[in-house]
This record gives sequence, structure tokens and C-alpha cells, in this order.
Amino acid sequence: MRSDVNLPKAKLALKVAAWGAIAFLHIPLSLIVLYAFSAEDKSYVFPPPALTTQWFSVALGREDVWSAVWLSVKVASVATLIAMVLGTLAAAALARHKFFGRDTITLLLILPIALPGIITGLALRSSYHAFEIPFSFWTIVIGHATFCVVVVYNNAVARLRRLSPSLVEASMDLGANAWQTFRYVLLPQLGSALLAGALLAFALSFDEVIVTTFTAGQQSTLPIWMLQELIRPRQRPVTNVIAVFIILMTFIPIITAYWLTRSDEPSTR
Repeated sequence: MRSDVNLPKAKLALKVAAWGAIAFLHIPLSLIVLYAFSAEDKSYVFPPPALTTQWFSVALGREDVWSAVWLSVKVASVATLIAMVLGTLAAAALARHKFFGRDTITLLLILPIALPGIITGLALRSSYHAFEIPFSFWTIVIGHATFCVVVVYNNAVARLRRLSPSLVEASMDLGANAWQTFRYVLLPQLGSALLAGALLAFALSFDEVIVTTFTAGQQSTLPIWMLQELIRPRQRPVTNVIAVFIILMTFIPIITAYWLTRSDEPSTR
């Protein structure tokens, strides 16, 4: 009887805790959006003395912003493409086949995303220095691909392990070779998982700061540009406008990936 009496209180406590966590996460984001419209250009005053949209036109007119945006988009796109290929092949090799050292290979594969970014960045910078590789667009791409591969691999291997082995066996029995089986049987089943992994990888790459700091040299991706602007601000609201842009650029792929993976879950009804 006592448990029935306490049940409404427990539900209320859980709701309060959930909404408290949401507020803790999203109030700072809401303030960034608010200050993007602030008429004050030198300090943060709450509430803003006045609201304006002028900083959006100022941000769109700055060449350094567009240069940083374009570099970030190119790096994220190429790193995601590399991750799609390597992550899918690694998942196909490790999902169902048992061989000596498989667990070790799996651990080494997912290690880059488990390690702190500063460790990955230092390791890459040391490797570039040891092999006398100059900093370039490709040094950033390689750095980002190290953790993007893990995202695609995790999605692909989870989907492959849920597929029935009889699909591949039936394809082979009907005369299909390995490539035809992969293209016509496995790839359609992997489609949404790979797309979700690619969207998450793009979002992670687009706003990556730590690894980029160690691998970019004098180049400036959008997150690096924002960091430099925060250290030596010229127009604070412009930085907030770009932050809003990054929120949208990462929010849309993440939500899309969530709905893609959610739609593939079996119904519990």
C-alpha cells in the first residue's frame, strides 16, 4: 500500500529531474541564440539592452568566416567519405568472422574515440613531425577520420550483427559472388545505419576543435576561427551568430541520424 502512495511522488521527482537536466543542457544554448541578436557589441549584458539582426549580415559579409566555413565543410565531407569506406569494410570483416586477434583489432579500432582528443592530437602531430609531413588540408582530414571511422563502424557492425546469416547463405546458394552479395543483399540492409553513421561523423568532424588544433598548422576551420575570436574579440555578437550556425549544422544531422536509427528498431507493441 505504501508503495502505491509513493508512486505519484516518484513520478513527479523523475519528471522534475528530467526537465532539470534538459534546462541545464539547453539554457546556455538559448543564451547563445539570444546574444546573437544583442545590439551590444562589447560585453554580455542580461537582458540585452536591445535586439537587432544586423550581426547576421555582418557575419555573412566577412570573408574570414566563409573561408573557415568552407574549410570545415570540405574536411568534414572528405573525412566522412573515408570513414564510410573504412568503417564499412572493418565492420564487414569483424561482425561475423571469428579469428585470432579479432578482439584486439576491435579494441584498436575504437580506441581513437575513447582516448582524450588531446592524446590523439599529440600522437598525430608527433607522427607528422617524425615523417616530415607538412601541415595541410589532408593532415586535418586524417585526424578527423580517426574518430569518424569509429562512428560509422559502430553503426554498421551493430546492424550486421542483427541480420540473419541465412540472407548471405541464400545469396551464395543462388550463385551470387561476394561483391554481388554485398551490393544487392547487405548494402540495402545497411543503408540507414550507414547514413546515420555518416551524419554523425560529419557533425563530429564539423565542430572538432582539439584534434584540429594539433593538425591544422596555420589553417583555420570554423571552430578554430571561433576560438581565436573569443581570445581576441572584434565583434562578439558575430561569434554568437556563427555559434548558432554551428548548432544548426550539427543539430540537423544528429536529429536525422536519431530518426533513421529509431525507425529501424522493432516495435514493442
